[in-house]
Amino acid sequence: MIRRVQKLAIVTLAIAMPLSLNACGDDSNTSNAGSSVLKVGLITKFPVDFYDTMVDAVKKYDAEHADVEVIYGQGKSGTDDEGVIAIIENMITQNVKAIAVTPTSPNVSAALDEAVAAGIKVVLIDNDIPGWTGKSSLVATDNLAGGKLAGTWLAEKVPAGSKIALLQGRLGNPSLDDRIKGFKETFGSKATVVAEPATDCDQTKGLNAAQDILTAHPDVAAIYGACGPPIIGALEAVKAAGRTGNVVVVGFDAAPDELTAITAGDQAASVAQFPAKMGSLGIETAVKAARGETVESVVDTGTEMVTKENVARFS
Repeated sequence: MIRRVQKLAIVTLAIAMPLSLNACGDDSNTSNAGSSVLKVGLITKFPVDFYDTMVDAVKKYDAEHADVEVIYGQGKSGTDDEGVIAIIENMITQNVKAIAVTPTSPNVSAALDEAVAAGIKVVLIDNDIPGWTGKSSLVATDNLAGGKLAGTWLAEKVPAGSKIALLQGRLGNPSLDDRIKGFKETFGSKATVVAEPATDCDQTKGLNAAQDILTAHPDVAAIYGACGPPIIGALEAVKAAGRTGNVVVVGFDAAPDELTAITAGDQAASVAQFPAKMGSLGIETAVKAARGETVESVVDTGTEMVTKENVARFS
């Protein structure tokens, strides 16, 4: 009889325990257990207008979708592999179901492999990791096409036989390399490329590189850059050399500072990407992948040439 009473007491306690926890207001355990909210991560390279625009678009998506919770992370620079890897590892421990990431380089692949092994879907945004098969989708600009667009446009603006310089981004970054490759394919041999230094998409490095170019080749007719910040640096160098308006400066990104320079007539043109579109489509694709829906392997977010004639549409 005593055993029967003890057994009944244990069963009663087991039934009562969940009610007691709820009464104590432990909302986190309850919501996690029965919640339909999908947790996903967004990782961007570093704080600059292009990626801030992307983040703003994702925050808008986040606010409009009560069934999605976005966890945000951002590196410190365009080469901050360690920072991005640490964020990926942190998101794995937070049990996100998908990660949308702008990879700094192929060096982050191992961390992304860990995410995939944990059942997390990975969507790459802005640039690819060639040969890495773990991604569910790539949401990005067709950078080769963008480079070709810039090359075609500039070929019509400089005389045959001119000297031009190219400011590369981070060497080995597929997207940035394609912007140079595409440019060369359509610009052809119309002009002589006198220099093509790497800038790591850094404004100061762009300034220094442009100063060196203008010193060594004061008659350079044009400068094309694979990303926005170095072009802003190049504009400073051109102005300091008293050559504003004489050097055709073409960028890639059409970031706010570039748009201001184009409006003022200091910069000739830039290839526009659509970071807001990348952000919203990137997170939307990540959510679909996490829910087991079919997603496109590549989503092209487009490019367009921005000049003084149409800059108002992008400002």
